[in-house]
Amino acid sequence: QVQLVESGGGLVQPGGSLRLSCAASGSIFSINAMGWYRQAPGKQRELVADITSVGSTNYVDSVKGRFTISRGNAKNTVYLQMNSLKPEDTAVYYCNAHLINSGNYRYLEVWGQGTLVTVSS
Repeated sequence: QVQLVESGGGLVQPGGSLRLSCAASGSIFSINAMGWYRQAPGKQRELVADITSVGSTNYVDSVKGRFTISRGNAKNTVYLQMNSLKPEDTAVYYCNAHLINSGNYRYLEVWGQGTLVTVSS
C-alpha cells in the first residue's frame, strides 16, 4: 500500500549533473527518514545519502561535496542533486524510506524500483 517512485536517471558525461527524485505515496502517517542507495553490477548496495525528518543528513565519503540530498516541501519527496559526476557513480540508484503506516502505525522500510545512472564519455 506504500510505494516509492523514482525518476531522473539517465546518461550523463563525467563532470555533468543529474537530479534524482523520489515520491512516496500510499498509507503514510509520517516519514522518519528518506535516503538514496546505489548498486553497481557485482557490487554490494551502499548508502549514498539520507535525510531525517529533522533535517539531519548523511553522505558516503565518496560523494561528499558533490551530492546534495533534500526533502520536498510536502515531505513525501526526496531529491538527490548529483554534481561533478564520475564514472564510478554509475549504478542503479534506489530510493529508501523509513515511515509509519497510517493504517496500523507500523514502522516500515520501503524501497523504490531503482533508476539507472550512467556516467560515461
